[in-house]
Amino acid sequence: MITRTDRRAFRKMSRRELLKLAPLAALGAFAIPSLRTPLLNAGLATSDWISAKLFRAGHLATTFTDAELTPPDEFPINGYDVEDPEVDFAAWSLTVGGAVQKPGDYKLAQIQTLPKITQNTRHVCVEGWDVIGRFGGVRLSDFLKTVGADLSARFLTVECADDYYETLDMATALHPQTLLCYEMYDQPLTREHGAPLRLSIPTKVGYKQAKYLTDMKVTNVVQKFGYWEDQGYSEFYGL
Repeated sequence: MITRTDRRAFRKMSRRELLKLAPLAALGAFAIPSLRTPLLNAGLATSDWISAKLFRAGHLATTFTDAELTPPDEFPINGYDVEDPEVDFAAWSLTVGGAVQKPGDYKLAQIQTLPKITQNTRHVCVEGWDVIGRFGGVRLSDFLKTVGADLSARFLTVECADDYYETLDMATALHPQTLLCYEMYDQPLTREHGAPLRLSIPTKVGYKQAKYLTDMKVTNVVQKFGYWEDQGYSEFYGL
């Protein structure tokens, strides 16, 4: 006869054994080709969801002294397609649309009328390197308020002169260290680093920090999330 105590012990043992077997089951599932991609995608989506929930809008990335800066000529240049899409600076403007009260084309001089922020922050590349740079520009949040953006919208998308594209969650777009960057090391951006305007986001990995900006849209619906994200990389990737 099985007693109540025996049943409780059996249940505890069963849970314990199941927990031991779970990693083996997961490894076995990854060994099945048809399950591998869905499992990886599900894991990445879960990681992004957790990262987004843990993101603190008021928490600042570490800033550094001028003595800790990486020398300008040692700051790596990464390109998506070409290092210089040959933007015509005289004709350039940032086209703003979507859920904003003042859509239109904004020249760099108009953007530069907003308060300038300069910060020494770390730039982290998904390839494994990181450097400390000096970035100058305007808070993206200030620009969004200027154009009357719907700050309750979910996303901000950008397109670039080299056909790169990227999406930010609105919390990241409004973070006080997220910049529309037009200077590095107190000098105008060089073409290789994204002139005339790029994103600088010290709370995100490097591929989120799009260069050569040409278009910006505030929206609740995204069809193409980002060049690398659409190839399986993390959509959130906070640091």
